[in-house]
Amino acid sequence: MGGTGGETDRLAERRIGLGGVLLEQGNRRVTRTEHDGTLTVLADRFDGKRLNSPNDAVVHSDGTLWFSDPDFGITSDYEGHRAESEIGACHVYRIDPSTGAVTLAADGFGGPNGLVLSPDEQQLYVSDTRAGQIRVFDVRADRSLSEGRIFAETTDGQSRFDNIRFDDEGRLWAAAMTGGVHCYAPDGTLIGRLRVPEAVSNIAFGGPKNNRLFITATTTLYSLVMSVTGAPRIRRPR
Repeated sequence: MGGTGGETDRLAERRIGLGGVLLEQGNRRVTRTEHDGTLTVLADRFDGKRLNSPNDAVVHSDGTLWFSDPDFGITSDYEGHRAESEIGACHVYRIDPSTGAVTLAADGFGGPNGLVLSPDEQQLYVSDTRAGQIRVFDVRADRSLSEGRIFAETTDGQSRFDNIRFDDEGRLWAAAMTGGVHCYAPDGTLIGRLRVPEAVSNIAFGGPKNNRLFITATTTLYSLVMSVTGAPRIRRPR
């Protein structure tokens, strides 16, 4: 979520909530807000080195959490605090819900950004802003990931992927910054685009029928009533 475009992404201590989980780009950590208001640090280092600037996350119904760690928040003071990367690369990590261990889930990214699980939780999709790609990985039984493949990539020379979401028929919707919002068929074929007057950073389905698409752009929050419905959220068993 968020990345390199729009006022909505420019808070140095930007926090993104995900069911009590916060991606603290400025503080370079992943935390959870407890019921009493205290914060529990879930991840701030990997192999003893500080994370870059955690950006987006997704949680499996069994509690496994994956998060992206680009360097958007440390390359300048624009979105965080200028600093050298201790890790030296931008990866996707996994947090084990039982042990709390942080492990490398996937690498080889230019700038990993948005994350989303397929509706059946069998695949993890990751947008790579700098590469102009969306990659997809199979989720194994132990929650490790396959080598992955390119699901979609931009071809217009201006679009850069950010946040991504599924509808209930398996189509993937992608915030594409100056390219608006892209919609992809389950096989990766580009179906069409929603033109938006400003650069788009984040999208989410909501509303009483889950058929309203909310779009955050440079200075504006847009909403559209759609003819499609967002994918239902899978609830973690109690």
